[in-house]
Amino acid sequence: MAQPKDVNVIIDIKRPTPVVGFGKPLIIGSGAAAKAYTSYSNLEEVERDFAKNTEVYKAATAIFIQEHRPSEVAVMIKKTDDPWEAFLASVFDKDFYFLISTSSTLANIQAIADAVEANDSRQFFASSSSLVDVATLKAKKYKNTTVFYHTHVDNYPEAALVGEAGSKPVGSITWKGQRLTGVLPLDLTANEVKAIENAGALTYVNKAGDAVTSEGKTLSGEWVDVVHAKHYTIHSIEYEVQKLFNNARNQKIGYDNTGIAQIEGAVRNVLQRCLLQGVIARGEDGSGLYSTQFITREQITAIDRASREYNGGSFEFELSGAIHETTIRGLVTY
Repeated sequence: MAQPKDVNVIIDIKRPTPVVGFGKPLIIGSGAAAKAYTSYSNLEEVERDFAKNTEVYKAATAIFIQEHRPSEVAVMIKKTDDPWEAFLASVFDKDFYFLISTSSTLANIQAIADAVEANDSRQFFASSSSLVDVATLKAKKYKNTTVFYHTHVDNYPEAALVGEAGSKPVGSITWKGQRLTGVLPLDLTANEVKAIENAGALTYVNKAGDAVTSEGKTLSGEWVDVVHAKHYTIHSIEYEVQKLFNNARNQKIGYDNTGIAQIEGAVRNVLQRCLLQGVIARGEDGSGLYSTQFITREQITAIDRASREYNGGSFEFELSGAIHETTIRGLVTY
């Protein structure tokens, strides 16, 4: 996902607004020796490199036992004495979207969250049994990091959540109400759940007899599915427009209104796909609430045309969102 490219997409989330690799987790750990990025299709393959009592195997197990598990899980190991900064600098050119760490210490979570925030193309899921630590992390307002609060983090509840929800089509789900295999729900009151959410984390509780996740928000308070949709849309448009350039082969995308229309068409194809997946909302008539604006060649300066740069395209859409709560009023009469 980090190959050289000629296309850059920038999205701002304006408030209020009533692919391969995008479900793939990367488990990172540390050990006596470094291990390069390696992908695994099942637990049997993981066990060839990591014994069952290792943290990597436990995290991989939490992912692979889920009903909607991803087709692959990747692993990278940092040498224990190497600094996180140098290690993480090499991570983001790999094929993955969700990052999971075998360490739940506050210092390590912060180091990873800082790198993920700076990169702004992936999401990091961590777990913690300390609401004090969670509150410390919330103060950083990480928009790409989510913390799963649980009193038992040794079975990787955050990895279980990524394993269950991460590979479902982007836009088709909300991260609240997910049912996880291998994670026990906490016996909490409504006020205790609210305190955990106010601290900045999500958790796992019983509702109407079902064990489900609570509100799915990142530490910044943004919805996890909104961040996922933003990254997915950016990557998809960059990919499709880059493919348009590549497929021109020995020809070219002309710097005229026909060429500009080709670029706009690639963008609209992605937005239509996002509509069908549930990322973009529909209006009363069922049409997608999105639009594109691509200025014509005549509106581009001669300097930009001479440099072969086109920066006159933009798009907008309304997020579909999800209903998480409802109040229903009734009337009983005699």
